[in-house]
Amino acid sequence: MNASTVCRVFESCFVPDYNIRLCGGADEPLYEPVTDSQQAVIWFRDDYVASALHEVAHWCIAGTRRRQLTDYGYWYTAERSPADQRQFERVEARPQALEWIFCQAAAIPFRVSCDNFDPDALRLDEFRQAVRQAALDWLSRGLPRRAARFVSRLSEVSSASDPLQPALYQELPQ
Repeated sequence: MNASTVCRVFESCFVPDYNIRLCGGADEPLYEPVTDSQQAVIWFRDDYVASALHEVAHWCIAGTRRRQLTDYGYWYTAERSPADQRQFERVEARPQALEWIFCQAAAIPFRVSCDNFDPDALRLDEFRQAVRQAALDWLSRGLPRRAARFVSRLSEVSSASDPLQPALYQELPQ
C-alpha cells in the first residue's frame, strides 16, 4: 500500500462527513483546521505511508475542540531533555498504538518513532512496551469511531486478515 492509496481510503471515509483531506509532500506534518474558506488538511511528510497513518491516528484521537486548533494545540520540540522525552512518549504511545493497528490493517510494517536521536534521552524498550500496552488497551476498549471506520476500509483495500486480533500485538513493536 502506498501513500496515494492511504489518501484515497481516508478521503472515501471522511470527506463527506468531516470536510477534510489528507495530503503528502510536507516537510513536517501539520494539521490545519477547517475554515470558512478551506477544508481541514492533514499534511504528512513527503510521501511516507507511515507518516500518513501516524497523522491520521492523531486526527482519529482528537476530539471536536482539538480539531478546531492548528496541530490540535499540541507542542513540539525537536530537541528534548530526558524529562521532555518521557512526556513526549506519554503523549505519543496512544497515537503510535493506533498507527500500529492501521499498519496491520494496511498490511505494512510498523516501527515506533521516538523522534529523538539523543541516546541519553531514550528508553526505547519502555516506550515500545507502552505502545504495545496502548494497542492492547485500544483493542479491549474498542477503537474510536473514526479509527474503526478507517481500519475497516484499509483492511478491505489491503485484503489484510483481521487486524483487531490481540495476538498480532503480543510481541513488542520494532
